[in-house]
Amino acid sequence: MAQILGMIQDKTEKIKETIAYDVWGAIKQFLELGIHFGSGEKSINITIGLLLLLTTAFVVSSFFMKSIRKLFTRNMETDDKLKFVSIFKFIKYVVYILVILFTMSSAGINITILLTASAALFVGLGLALQELFQDIIGGIVIIVDKSLRVGDIVEVEDRVGKVFEIKLRTTRAITRDDKIIIIPNHKFISDIVYNYTQNHKITRETVKIGVAYGSDIQLVTKILETIVHDQRGVLKNPKPFVLFDDFGDSALLFSANFYINDSFTDPRIKSEIRYKIDAEFRKSKISIPFPQRDVHIFQQSPFQHSGIQNSSKELGSGEE
Repeated sequence: MAQILGMIQDKTEKIKETIAYDVWGAIKQFLELGIHFGSGEKSINITIGLLLLLTTAFVVSSFFMKSIRKLFTRNMETDDKLKFVSIFKFIKYVVYILVILFTMSSAGINITILLTASAALFVGLGLALQELFQDIIGGIVIIVDKSLRVGDIVEVEDRVGKVFEIKLRTTRAITRDDKIIIIPNHKFISDIVYNYTQNHKITRETVKIGVAYGSDIQLVTKILETIVHDQRGVLKNPKPFVLFDDFGDSALLFSANFYINDSFTDPRIKSEIRYKIDAEFRKSKISIPFPQRDVHIFQQSPFQHSGIQNSSKELGSGEE
C-alpha cells in the first residue's frame, strides 16, 4: 500500500513539473513574442504580453469609469446625465494618456526623459490653455453642485439672459432683445453673478416715481396701488405694496413694489405700469417734477474788474 501511494505521489510531482515547465513555459514564451529593439537597459520590447496588458488596462479603466459614472448619475435628470457624459469623456482621455505612459514604461521606454524634454512645451501649453482649463473646471462645478440650471435667468456684466444650454466649457443664454450671449463657465465661479431664479421663480420688482411737493400723498398711494394691483402679469399673492421712500431735492419719492413669476419679461410690465401712472396722474392733476436751475447773467464792461480802463486813463494824463 505504501508503495502504491509512493508511485501516485511520484506521478503527481511529474505532472506538476510538466505543467510548470511545459504549459506555463509555453505560455510565457508566447507572451514574450514580439518586436525587440536594442539590448540591456536601453532595450525596447513590444510583446504580445505587453499588448494584452495594454488592452486589459483599457478595458478595466473603461469599466471602472463607467461604474463611477453610473454611481454619480443614477439620481440625475436626463439633461444632467448628458452633461456628465461630457465630463467623463474628458477624464477618459486623461486616463488613457496615463495608461499609454505606463505601457511605454513597461516596454522599456524611459518616459522621464520624454517628460523632461517636453517640460517647456507643457508649461507653454499650460499658460496658453489656462483659461480653457478654468472654463472646464467651472463647467464641472456647475454640473456637480447645480448652481446653474437651464431656464435660470442670470445677470452677467449688466446683461440679463435666460440660460438655454450648459456645456462643459461655455454656457449660452438668450437676452431680452433675442441676442445670444456665450458666457465662459469660469465667470460663474470667479465673478459675481446674479441668479434671479435660483431658489424660486417669483421675484420682486419696483417702479419708482416722484411727485411734486404739496401733492396729496394719500391719493398718490391709492393710484399706485390700484394700477399695480390691476396690472396683468403681477401676482396677487404676495400682495403689491407702495412705499414712501424719501423727500428728494425736488420731489416726493415713491416706489410701487410688486411680484412677478417671469422676471425675464419684467421691462414690458414696468413700461405698461409707467404708461398708466402717467395717464392717471394727468387725470388727477398730480405733477411729476423735474430738476430746475436758475441761471443769472450779469452784463458788465470787460475792463471793469481787470483795472485796464483806469490804468489807460492814467497813462493818457501823463502824456498831456
